[in-house]
Amino acid sequence: MTDTATDTFDAVIMGGGLAGLTLALQLRQRFPDLRVLVLERRAHPVPHAAHKVGESSVEIGAHYFDTVLGLKAHMDEAQLRKFGFRFFFSEGRTDIDKVTEIGASRYLSVPSYQIDRGIFENFLAEEATRRGVHFVDSALVRRIDLADDPHALHDVEWTRGEQRHRIQARWVIDACGRAGMLKRKLGLVETNAHDVNAVWFRIGERISIDEWSDDTAWRERCDPQARWLSTNHLVGAGYWAWLIPLASGSHSVGIVADPRLHPLDTIDTFDKAMDWFAIYQPRLHEALHDKRHLLQDFAFLKHFSHGCKQVFSGRQRWALTGEAGLFLDPFYSPGSDFIAIGNTYITDLIAQDRAGRPIDKRAQLYDQLYHTFYESTLALYQDQYPLFGDPEVLPVKVIWDYAYYWGVLSQIFFQQRLTDLHALGSLKNELQHCQRLNVAVQVLLRQWSAASRRDNPAVMLDQAAMPWFAELNRSLRDTLDDAAFRARIRASTLQLRQLAGEILARARASDPEVDAGALPALLEQNGDFPQVVIGESAMLFAADPVDIAA
Repeated sequence: MTDTATDTFDAVIMGGGLAGLTLALQLRQRFPDLRVLVLERRAHPVPHAAHKVGESSVEIGAHYFDTVLGLKAHMDEAQLRKFGFRFFFSEGRTDIDKVTEIGASRYLSVPSYQIDRGIFENFLAEEATRRGVHFVDSALVRRIDLADDPHALHDVEWTRGEQRHRIQARWVIDACGRAGMLKRKLGLVETNAHDVNAVWFRIGERISIDEWSDDTAWRERCDPQARWLSTNHLVGAGYWAWLIPLASGSHSVGIVADPRLHPLDTIDTFDKAMDWFAIYQPRLHEALHDKRHLLQDFAFLKHFSHGCKQVFSGRQRWALTGEAGLFLDPFYSPGSDFIAIGNTYITDLIAQDRAGRPIDKRAQLYDQLYHTFYESTLALYQDQYPLFGDPEVLPVKVIWDYAYYWGVLSQIFFQQRLTDLHALGSLKNELQHCQRLNVAVQVLLRQWSAASRRDNPAVMLDQAAMPWFAELNRSLRDTLDDAAFRARIRASTLQLRQLAGEILARARASDPEVDAGALPALLEQNGDFPQVVIGESAMLFAADPVDIAA
């Protein structure tokens, strides 16, 4: 049966998951009269603890949800506040209280959340409807005809049950996830060299890592005594396992691994994953063994990280958001960050188009910036999995990666400068220098780890005890004018140079023959940047680590 009436929309969003629904809210927030249609394949409401990977958010994504979109009440009341990241070098160990731990002993200033995707996406669909978005579930897109004429409308056909519908829209946005309808139609599929696989499942009961030890002193290292609220990483060479709590009462468990060290066919069923845990993370195996009957789902993805040749088009008025475009790696949970960034660029392009301004060049610049952010972040993961089991090097990497994230990309997003091409252009030298520094530091970390002793003392490396680190997090709350924003990025550049200098000194102290690659040259006199005195900044874990064995 065909519905012959043709409706017209300003934007049709294919996909009503996290990326598509948040974009719909952002568009309606910017333009209350905008006609937005969201076509979602699944029937709603979706189950709690929905079968999706990526429940943890970090600061950019969290700020996008609670502040930019105005959803703070929901985040506080219906989701869990995350107790930061936490890492345990627990390979082959059951004594979690006798290994090196990285994490904060208290909450830092800027919140992030553990998100039950089922609860959140049901809420987003209801909220989008309340805000005037046309939301249709159980909808299958059958055909997309993109218009070449800037004055013509795109044509989309979709079905719901036996009903066939045809609509026209000025903008078409693909948010349908890995199906990548527009990506495949337009030949935009692009692989990357980051070859890792993931398996994950949910258990219908809380897994409380705090109860893995009876040592009162170990438990009291954290205030609150709620390590279970963290995104807990149990790390080893070539892999990490996650523990993420969900507001529904379920707990998400996953393994992400480099296939050169841990092939997918050794972990691609629940029973295989349990056998693997028995060897590599036996304490987690103990915690899960009596919960086998509470298994809710199981899935795996092979070579999940992917790129995309182009994500925004001003000439043809289409865009990709979420996993329909790019996807990196869940180690630092950047998925919602890139949704926030991509949706902000899409919203601004539609705003510029509505104002009658030419957008082709702007879309090209946004695409370049988005890919630059992607490539800079990819450097944190690519070829780095072998060092994940290194208790000497990984803690340093985590501090560097956070400092780079909070000091540069987070500042741009929190200060609403993503679309401020003048401000970003004036900081081109600083931003490029930080990007080069990051690549050079990642190379150094690999070289250092190849020769490190990998000592695993029973200490807690407390990020909250590093004043500069806690202040960098807090600084995201500041409201800066143009001059202060430029000063902030320049200060972050100098701070990263100092930190890189100390990392280089630590690596050389561990191995005087370590191959430092391009980093020493970058730290020498470089244009407007002063030369770094190697090792003098004392930024890395300046406070004494807490001895958790005492």
